[in-house]
Amino acid sequence: MDISKIFTNNKAWITEKLSEDENYFTELGKGQSPQILYIGCSDSRVSSEDLMGVQPGEVFVHRNIANMVPNTDLNVMSVINYAVTHLKVKHVVVCGHYSCGGVKAAMQSADLGILNPWLRNIRDVYRLHHTELDLIKNEDKKYDRLVELNVQEQCVNVLKTSDVQKALLEKQVTVHGWVWDIHTGELIDLKIDFDKILKDIREIYQLS
Repeated sequence: MDISKIFTNNKAWITEKLSEDENYFTELGKGQSPQILYIGCSDSRVSSEDLMGVQPGEVFVHRNIANMVPNTDLNVMSVINYAVTHLKVKHVVVCGHYSCGGVKAAMQSADLGILNPWLRNIRDVYRLHHTELDLIKNEDKKYDRLVELNVQEQCVNVLKTSDVQKALLEKQVTVHGWVWDIHTGELIDLKIDFDKILKDIREIYQLS
């Protein structure tokens, strides 16, 4: 890629937006009031706004390797705090995707240096669900299922945060787990039953 072409593309994009609405950037500069916090993967093939069909200002986005929500990561914790407590988003979405390189790397016994602590979070998901996963003989299907289970566990991590627990009590927010099928373009709602999942651990993680 010729990096200088980025600036040419930017000028074309500005012209296109202004031709549609001459006040586009004036309105954009007034502030944001997104309804959704989207926590997704940094994979270059996954464009959150494009796959949801939304415009700038409609979604607050956080991306990292394999859409993780570890409580030790101040970045994602700060994003959740700001989105839920200050922006008052109505929905928190954790969205994974099939063919996720981070999830695949976590399935392999390899020393990946600085990535090891991060991938260990995904390996912990495998450990929690190894009984189910080890019954899946097809490696591709096992891989896809771990992607889904990782989304589920990261949603649980979202629910463990004090900001989200408070918002849930006030009926201000809903948590969703999605997967994007990179092979078809389809966005899939995993319809995770969080009440069932949290039933046995609520007493431990309930903060209020």
